[in-house]
Amino acid sequence: MLAGSQHHRFVADEWAEAHFFFHGFMSLIRKDMEERIRGIVEPAIIGAGMELVCVECFRMKSRWLVRIYIDKEGGVAIDDCALISGEAGDLLAVHDVPHESYTLEVSSPGLDRPLVKDEDFRRFRGSKVTVRTGCKIDGARNFKGILREYLTSEDGTGTIVLETEGRRIAIPREEVIRARLEYVWND
Repeated sequence: MLAGSQHHRFVADEWAEAHFFFHGFMSLIRKDMEERIRGIVEPAIIGAGMELVCVECFRMKSRWLVRIYIDKEGGVAIDDCALISGEAGDLLAVHDVPHESYTLEVSSPGLDRPLVKDEDFRRFRGSKVTVRTGCKIDGARNFKGILREYLTSEDGTGTIVLETEGRRIAIPREEVIRARLEYVWND
């Protein structure tokens, strides 16, 4: 019986390593594709007087899903999304990115806008945000609070300063997995 359970644990360990390797590999492919798409479409979006908020790529069963979030002063309208969808679709076709079938979605970032660039953290100081980190900071990975400051050190590393529950927490920028504005409803 011991030999069988050791074998079962060995097979499970192999599966876990293979599973981790596959998902890690897919994550690298996804990040690379997001950066390539950003480089291809951002000049056209800027040329149209808008900002590229972020690009997200997800591998679906039979195709890729490519999401492009755009914004501009005063917000984007459906006509803005249609314009950028057409231009981005043409650019991606010319550059053959992604190399497989894909669905393209272009939209506003919404009320819970993702904070992606360093400038986003500076721009939305004073706003309520949610932040998820890769490692625990003060015993937690998920934070909600007011974005008080974005500091940059001499070596270029950034630190997000959140005020939460009456205290300030410094979060290294490189530890941020996801950050979003949290919309506050006024009654």
